[in-house]
Amino acid sequence: MKIIAIAAVTAGGKTTAVNELKRKLKNAESLHFDDYSFEGEVDDFHQWVLAGANYNVWNLKPFEDDIINIINSGKYEYLILDYPFAYCHQMIKKYIDIAIFIDTPLDIALARHILRDMGNSDGEEIRKELKGYLKYARMGYEQMLKDILPSSDYIIDGSLDANKIVGELIEIIENI
Repeated sequence: MKIIAIAAVTAGGKTTAVNELKRKLKNAESLHFDDYSFEGEVDDFHQWVLAGANYNVWNLKPFEDDIINIINSGKYEYLILDYPFAYCHQMIKKYIDIAIFIDTPLDIALARHILRDMGNSDGEEIRKELKGYLKYARMGYEQMLKDILPSSDYIIDGSLDANKIVGELIEIIENI
């Protein structure tokens, strides 16, 4: 079994890419980081970055348990992780065969976030979100660009069309 971790900033295209990969690859399963609640989960990314951005504060045991269960099932050729940390979390990195970072420009990720998550919001709510992004959240995204992007095996241009991103992912995966 090959385990592929797909990372990107929030709204960077991870879930879209993972879901499409799972559909296109034969014998593939996926796990999605956002489907879990973790002990030690960071609530304040601004403070987390200021404190040194320790990715290991998350207790990823439930995620690890599911990885192990899928490996032990023997049913799949690929396990695709919708997982933001690449090799930066000690507990999970030992399972990853290849880490791919979708390098989505922050303006595109922010626009996707607003369109995806704030469709029913009024102008004041969107302005509040943007102020929070500029003051706090952007720093967390920039930290990922400092840590996760360089620790990845491959980088894909996140400004590409989703079909092109998936095509590049498939090409990488088929050559591992």
